[in-house]
Amino acid sequence: MIIRNKDTGADLKTRKKRKFKKRYWLLIDLAVAIVILFLLLYRPARYKPHDIAPTGNNQKEISPYLTNVLLPQLYNGAQRQEPFDLVVIQKGINETIARFQWPRESNGIILSAPTVFFVPESIILMGTANIKGVDIVVTVVAKPSLDEEGLLNLQVEKVKIGAMNITPVAKLLAKRMYTERLATIPVDTENLRAKIAGSLLNDEPFEPVFNIKDIFDDVDKKVRVEKITITQEKLTIRLVPAS
Repeated sequence: MIIRNKDTGADLKTRKKRKFKKRYWLLIDLAVAIVILFLLLYRPARYKPHDIAPTGNNQKEISPYLTNVLLPQLYNGAQRQEPFDLVVIQKGINETIARFQWPRESNGIILSAPTVFFVPESIILMGTANIKGVDIVVTVVAKPSLDEEGLLNLQVEKVKIGAMNITPVAKLLAKRMYTERLATIPVDTENLRAKIAGSLLNDEPFEPVFNIKDIFDDVDKKVRVEKITITQEKLTIRLVPAS
């Protein structure tokens, strides 16, 4: 004789509830995954890298804005040994950046089409990062500031991938990378690039004194950044003579 266990009405209801819950949570997981994917692949409307493409096919060509505007401002101002303003226009600096060699690869990530925006009190840098064939737009917002002692800090306020804010994680990873690099590779901490890296990656303020001789061999002068003013599409750096 075969005895069959019959499910009670309560057992059937329990099973149905379990199935419903599983399907419910699967739908939630799917919705979350879609939202995250949408946020990561989001492309900000203001990001238009084709607008800064070089006019010619030779990306190694030096930018006229750099040679005819910025460098003469710096050269003449430093020669006079008086306070002067170095004015950087958003369109001009993007033209200069566009003439560098792009794309570039770093740790398996292909970087391309960087664009700079000057907005009141902040600098926004956007660029495309290709990771295993997928293009994502990375946004970094920095706020340069001078403290009471005149030290400059290039504080990173926000880091985004697409529309997703990853600032806490990005800062943690940046500090770890910076610390590991200092521990494994000899770095001249007095080098300007090292100072800038320390400020961006580790919130380390530095004395903003620059030797013009590093750019122009015939001008052995030093200048100090006294003030930074950022308005819409314009960056103004007040420079004064430094001993």
